[in-house]
Amino acid sequence: MYKYKDIEINYKDIGLKDGSPIVYLHGWGQNIEMMEPIAKPFKESHRLIIIDLPGFGLSEEPTTIWSLEDYADMVHELLKELNITKPNIIGHSFGGKISIVYASKYQVSRLILLASPFKVKITKPTMKMKILKTAKKIPGLSGVAEKMKKVMGSTDYKNATPRMRDILVKHVNTDITENAKKIQCPTFIIWGDKDEAVSVNDAYELEKVIKDCGLTIYPGCTHYAYLERLNQTIAIINSFIK
Repeated sequence: MYKYKDIEINYKDIGLKDGSPIVYLHGWGQNIEMMEPIAKPFKESHRLIIIDLPGFGLSEEPTTIWSLEDYADMVHELLKELNITKPNIIGHSFGGKISIVYASKYQVSRLILLASPFKVKITKPTMKMKILKTAKKIPGLSGVAEKMKKVMGSTDYKNATPRMRDILVKHVNTDITENAKKIQCPTFIIWGDKDEAVSVNDAYELEKVIKDCGLTIYPGCTHYAYLERLNQTIAIINSFIK
């Protein structure tokens, strides 16, 4: 655990300790486990930092209404504590939005964005449950699906605290186009063309906004395309991040 502004932050620091660091930031309502399938294959070659963002997983929730910049600053302070500079970052959805803000403020080696919104957008709540069907179809992820089902079915999940609801409203109403324009590091975007949470059109727009950016669209895949085409995602990470 890492203590930041009086809240406990849960994270995993695994893999090759002197390897090139990769930081993983999950989406809204998720946790460390949702990023592990694209982290564990790199245990022998990279140092892996997988974070439960404040308010999710085993991390405590913020004591105030955090902005995206607050989340990015927390990640930066944690990495400083771990003596990590210029990390590679992989972020999904909400975690990707935080990653964009982070990369606009701090040095990043390479950035991979997985279905990461950057404009004001109201997401569909039905997507919270679609990950269960997605995970159950992928070999090795059935355990993750069952754990997520328990979390999603809990009273705590259904009745998010007023503070977390306010944070959600704040983040979906924050346009970070200007942040994206400031990104200097090589960036790669992965998206599904059947994404109902964030339109694939946003992927094409984001690719144009970021200076040095590549894009892959997975046909027939949803907001969790990175898991639905797990082997392809792992191959992209392996070739893009040194």
